[in-house]
Amino acid sequence: MKEWITGRNPVFEVLRAKRRHAFRLFALRGIRMEGHLPEIVEMAKARKLPIHEVQRFELDKIERNNQGIAIEVSEYPYRPLDDLIKHSQSTGEAPFFLLLDTIQDPQNLGTLLRTAEIMGVHGVIIPSAKSALITPSVVASSSGASEHLLVSQFNLAQAIDRLKGLDIWVYGLDEDERSRTPAQLNLKGGIAIVVGNEGTGLRSLVRKKCDEIMRIPQYGKIDSLNAAVAGSIAIYLARQARG
Repeated sequence: MKEWITGRNPVFEVLRAKRRHAFRLFALRGIRMEGHLPEIVEMAKARKLPIHEVQRFELDKIERNNQGIAIEVSEYPYRPLDDLIKHSQSTGEAPFFLLLDTIQDPQNLGTLLRTAEIMGVHGVIIPSAKSALITPSVVASSSGASEHLLVSQFNLAQAIDRLKGLDIWVYGLDEDERSRTPAQLNLKGGIAIVVGNEGTGLRSLVRKKCDEIMRIPQYGKIDSLNAAVAGSIAIYLARQARG
């Protein structure tokens, strides 16, 4: 299947990552060549893509928030779980994974993917059902970071079993009677962080399989963080602990 990616950063990262087959590029007629646009055009020419100068209404039919640029590409290239594990082992670092337990809001998924890529997460695992998928809107909300990550669709309970078999400690992000703060946990070794659904948190089986439940301490008057913010804080703290 084909899909359109719009926006300067997402289109730039799609071309830079070279993980999708690209078919054609649409650019707004008369657009100023600034920011990433010259590099986008050069990469498109290097890949011998047809480049079409089009009117605003043609881009708006694809996506209204298009920033004057759009690229038609193949659908997102999910990877087998084994590829994520092999990549992690090739880095020379302690394993670092992110598991997303039925995250459903595309903005939250994009934010978590963006944080994961910036913080050097080795791979992201999402369920194959009841979860937001990596659509063009998620690519946009991740600012194209999704294009540089290895993402696998896999049963989370089974994925946790696989990771634990590799001596990776699994931390579920939630709050209950056994939860501890990041400062009370050892985040320096091989770890996987599991972020739960925006409304219901971690599913019971996923929670049971976690080695520890981690909570983000809060000091203000609001009593909760949304999934993307809490997950991003946890990823950052884990990266800091790893040095």
